[in-house]
Amino acid sequence: MSNSSDSPTGRFSGKVALVTGASDRGIGGAIVERLSKEGASIVIANRHEPKRVLKRLERLQTPHLFHTCDVTSAEQIAELKGLVDQQFGKVDYLINNAGIELCHNLEDYGEAEWQQLLDINLTGAIRMTRAFLPLLPSPGGVILNVASALGLGGCVGFSVYSASKAGLTGFTQSLAWELGPKKIRVVAIAPGIVTTPMAMRFADECESREEVEQLRQDIESVHPLGVGAPHDVANAVAFLVSDEASWITGITLPLGWAPHYDLPMHRYV
Repeated sequence: MSNSSDSPTGRFSGKVALVTGASDRGIGGAIVERLSKEGASIVIANRHEPKRVLKRLERLQTPHLFHTCDVTSAEQIAELKGLVDQQFGKVDYLINNAGIELCHNLEDYGEAEWQQLLDINLTGAIRMTRAFLPLLPSPGGVILNVASALGLGGCVGFSVYSASKAGLTGFTQSLAWELGPKKIRVVAIAPGIVTTPMAMRFADECESREEVEQLRQDIESVHPLGVGAPHDVANAVAFLVSDEASWITGITLPLGWAPHYDLPMHRYV
């Protein structure tokens, strides 16, 4: 898919976006680049330093802050909040993107594995939101949660992952009602399969060209427009946090896939 966002418009000038899990080759990194190209100041909260993304921000001379932060740690989140408050004094857009994906049948999960998945994907977003609510402008603040197609439909091998992303959808819907009187919007996106290292690992695990081809056919069968790239997701995020979406709240927007699909990932579990 083509990237039509090369020319900055400055519509996010004066805004501060905080993105968790902004890796160099993933969705979070693409969101950072998209919003910064249109003038937003950026806060990145990651467990690891995204060197390519940070270099891009430096070339654009974008005001930014990177801080090592594990979203499962209330102490690290509180430290990040203090730094953000000191440098920027607000967060206009809180984008809860940090997440991991584990693919096991339920009986094959270790206790620590499924608990970690919930702690990062769901509880981490709740922790971040609770911490940064005081820094969100009222009116005008936006919370965007990165859910998943698998949070809106089931699939063999993804029971706990689906639960974590479905939880984000429910969190989004209820919080939108709570924060509506403050004119703070809460939205979510549910991307299908995107060409990121996390999603493409299934191809690496195929044992033959035939399996790779079968995987390609399976994926394309439920993505009418083809598999998306990180910048496709970032473009949707840019719209949802913008003033053009000022009357949109409480939704989870599917991206790139046919709702209620049944992806036969049991072939690869």
